[in-house]
Amino acid sequence: MNGTEASGGDQLSLLHGFVATSANHAGEALAAENPVAQVVLESSLAHLDRVFDYAVPRDLDARARVGVRVKVPFAGRAHTGYLVARIPVSTRSASLLALTQVISEQPVLALEILQLARALAERLAGTVSDVLRVAVPPRAARVDKEFPAHADAGAQQPPGSPVADLTGAGERFGRYVHGEAFLKHLAAGGSPRAVLASLGGYGPRGWPQELTDAVCAVVASGRGAVVVVPDQRDLARVEAALVSRLGTQDVARLTAEDGPTPRYRNFLRLRLGHARVAVGTRSAAYAPVRNLGLVCLWDDGDDQHAEQRAPYPHSRDVLLLRAEQEDAALLLASTGRSTEAQRLVDTGWAQSIHADRRETRDSVARVLHTADAYERAHDPLAAQARIPHAAWKAAQEGLRRGPVLIQVARTGYSPSTACEECRQPARCSACTGPLARGSRAGAPECRWCGRIEPRWRCVACGGIKIRATVSGANRTAEELGRAFPGVPVISSAGTHIVDEVSDDAQVVVATPGAEPVPQSGYAAVVLLDGTAMLRRESLRAAEDTLRRWFAAAVLARPAALGGLVVVTADDDVAVGNLVRWDPRGAAERELALRHDLGLPPAVRYAALTGSREALNAFLEGIDTGVFLRVVGPVVVAGQAGQPGAQATNPAPSGEPIIAEIHRTLVFFSYRDAARAVSSLKARRTVLSAKRTSEPVQIRCDAPGLL
Repeated sequence: MNGTEASGGDQLSLLHGFVATSANHAGEALAAENPVAQVVLESSLAHLDRVFDYAVPRDLDARARVGVRVKVPFAGRAHTGYLVARIPVSTRSASLLALTQVISEQPVLALEILQLARALAERLAGTVSDVLRVAVPPRAARVDKEFPAHADAGAQQPPGSPVADLTGAGERFGRYVHGEAFLKHLAAGGSPRAVLASLGGYGPRGWPQELTDAVCAVVASGRGAVVVVPDQRDLARVEAALVSRLGTQDVARLTAEDGPTPRYRNFLRLRLGHARVAVGTRSAAYAPVRNLGLVCLWDDGDDQHAEQRAPYPHSRDVLLLRAEQEDAALLLASTGRSTEAQRLVDTGWAQSIHADRRETRDSVARVLHTADAYERAHDPLAAQARIPHAAWKAAQEGLRRGPVLIQVARTGYSPSTACEECRQPARCSACTGPLARGSRAGAPECRWCGRIEPRWRCVACGGIKIRATVSGANRTAEELGRAFPGVPVISSAGTHIVDEVSDDAQVVVATPGAEPVPQSGYAAVVLLDGTAMLRRESLRAAEDTLRRWFAAAVLARPAALGGLVVVTADDDVAVGNLVRWDPRGAAERELALRHDLGLPPAVRYAALTGSREALNAFLEGIDTGVFLRVVGPVVVAGQAGQPGAQATNPAPSGEPIIAEIHRTLVFFSYRDAARAVSSLKARRTVLSAKRTSEPVQIRCDAPGLL
């Protein structure tokens, strides 16, 4: 008996040397009811992205339930997979191979997650197996024994769990336009979709409490919820807020940082209905919450929401598809607003929840721009100074009232250096990578290969002295320690990140995303290196910088309590949005500009990466008429020492040949997206089966590329 695909012809069987024979497993008794199991293999090969039929032996009948992990024979070897269906008759006339083993009796794969995986694979030109690798955590055999093998995966309320606490929810959401109506709709069992521009940075009115308000409202209606955040610091804050109001039994934490055993245990708690609220990082977007009523995503513009493994899904896309498929409510919340979130509002798919101008003035700090005409007239050197006089003054006065936050662009001491004589950037002698200093007396070190250069010499002029061109968080903290003697200086950057600070007078130097949360807000927030952040080589530099500014500025006290935010950048457009505290308007204008230029998210796109020959062969079999335009191929890597360079066979001299990596971008409209992505996926499947060319990586809508 032989395993065959549930759809398609005999090509795959021939490729793998399948020969149907009734002699295999001759006389073996099969299950009396639904003796055919449909299995999805755990394989990243595109031509194996389909369902295969296998016979179910009678001795495995009771254990071979839908959703369990199984082991099956395939191409002469044992492969693992998921049993996704039991049917009475195979769709193929050939004899079937039998299931070899049921690895675990726990039904880890829920049917709604399988549907989600298929939808994501179609949207991103990926495979179902690649999605399931992220969605279903690895098995921990010891944990399986903690749960009854045939436990009912019901959606009943866990025994002993408290009633959802909605105290203060109306006051927090009531300050936003449409906020209170959103909560009432959730509590009544509805499925509203909203994009929230939050004003809550710290304390009882912080954004973790706002997300918890939404979760408690949906739990009060008898449904479950999923909350996804970008990193561990945000996860700790949200989890604490949820547990304080729902209890530990109702909340399950999902993050790879906890290790395989706790993650798998919490996964099974959700899958079997022992908990109804999942909170975690990227993988939590696939949490098998029963009777799902709400999916929440915090700070969808954070690049940590983008999965780094194929098919590279973004948490936002996962939750959008899931909300659509399971008819669940959706809440995208952040202090800023991404253009992708604004597009959902503009199309009418989601409703904007935001504060009006009066509430904004009452809730946020006053914002001062050191490069405007008034400040330049009073401080002519403000444009040249890294910390202008207005910023020093704000820090000095703020220390009289409480802590002061200084946001800097880069971690380290001197992350960028140059020759003191000719000002040429200092480069590594081995790989030409940029040199940096970790301390004042430390030797320069390459940021690419890690090589230490104690006897560096400039290749342009022969100079041996290095100067810093950019100050990092450590050097800034050192300079501020000398400027404010007797005042504690705390650095939060790199591997040393501080989560919280007290209300005592202290200077906190932090990089974007590493700002400690104050108990009662910062007296002043100084945003340095804004111009350097805005000049980053990215089409999203302004959008990302503004998002990081809002995330830091929201930690300041309201203007009525003396809160002040000082920004030192010289870009009038981006700074103007911060001064007006207008994340919604900034997103609207950025999205309109991208519509005019035909750039994402106004359109969709796919990035094809590989060798030039592989890209040419890949595009030969595709009807390019479905694309709005094709850009490339262009070289993205290949020089020695650059990230992404691939070493191939050695040259006659013995040195490895560095293959050039090229990239082609193809743009297509949302209307034609299904057809365009389907053509890309079909082409990759054909080439994967033939194995006639080098592989081509496909990334759809990757936020880090455009």
